[in-house]
Amino acid sequence: MRIDLHTHSTASDGTDTPTELVHNAAAAGLDVVALTDHDTVGGHAEATAAIRALDKPLTLVTGAELSCRIGGVSMHMLAYLFDPDEPELARERELVRDDRVPRAQGMVAKLRELGVPVTWEQVARIAGDGAVGRPHVATAMVELGVVPTVSDAFTDEWLANGGRAYVEKHELDPFDAVRLVKGAGGVTVFAHPAAAKRGQTVPESVTAELAAAGLDGLEVDHMDHDEPARARLRALAGELGLLVTGSSDYHGSRKTCRLGEYTTDPEVYREIFRRATGAVPISAI
Repeated sequence: MRIDLHTHSTASDGTDTPTELVHNAAAAGLDVVALTDHDTVGGHAEATAAIRALDKPLTLVTGAELSCRIGGVSMHMLAYLFDPDEPELARERELVRDDRVPRAQGMVAKLRELGVPVTWEQVARIAGDGAVGRPHVATAMVELGVVPTVSDAFTDEWLANGGRAYVEKHELDPFDAVRLVKGAGGVTVFAHPAAAKRGQTVPESVTAELAAAGLDGLEVDHMDHDEPARARLRALAGELGLLVTGSSDYHGSRKTCRLGEYTTDPEVYREIFRRATGAVPISAI
């Protein structure tokens, strides 16, 4: 089985619609794909319809990537197979989403102060109906020729955490995120915990505390982790009794990663499925 547990669609900052994502996952030879847009479940209905219309076997895992912050450090929490209608978690996702527009507008204002002629209209056009975020601002910078790629905008000079044009947004405390996802019947995995090029990372001592609070796993095999980081994270997961996942963090054409570039072991996937009580995977056939 080829299992990719971290992808994005146009419901947040990917360039594939949920339908396109499903078809591209099938074409890439995946058996399981998780749709984990930022702080939203807005793409789930379309992806579900696409899965059910598919003429080849593919399973959809519904999820989201939740924006969190602790000790001034941003981190992301992957949440799988939770009940999307559970009110407390739904309310927190809405608070994060509502703060995305003023945050992006603030980044546009900072960039203009730095001499970058980006406009809010340009960023809004790029975001479309998706939950606006830094990748949309970064794409605008690419269009203007300020940086060659989206990844090049995520530096201290521009949009990285604490960068010159960075603006904070409402984010969940990760301990609250674990509690809320668990309360909605879901499973939690700390996304790309050693992605240092994105900015400051959370200390391993906090990861240990999160594990004691109910965190289920660590995303180890990821394009932003080099081999030493993966080895260290794999050892940490073993020490803490956490599941180890791997995934592409696919964003369509916005990033260079390919669907299925990194994958999750089938036994780990089955354990995630076993632990979840809020929703079940959706199969094409």
